Amino acid sequence: MSRHAVAVKSATKADPEATIGYDRPLSFFLQAFPDPETDECALWLGAFLEEYPSLEAIIEAARAQGYELHGLTREMMLAMIKEAGPPSPPSLGERLGIVR
Repeated sequence: MSRHAVAVKSATKADPEATIGYDRPLSFFLQAFPDPETDECALWLGAFLEEYPSLEAIIEAARAQGYELHGLTREMMLAMIKEAGPPSPPSLGERLGIVR
């Protein structure tokens, strides 16, 4: 799993310590605006299996909700894309139908 710090901004708020990354076998993910008491994120994309299979897909999903990412470097993008590269074979849980 990769994790990279980025800034996420909307018209009304900003999180300078948001996290974007790739989690095999799930998908690309983006977490921002954690609640100080519960640590639950107000913005959490990519929590489900293969929800965002590409970096472009998650960036577009964030934009569709009014958020822009800042500080995403070329090196970060290449590292995540490389990690997402060849798909891994289905896990035992996926083969048995326990995980979808």
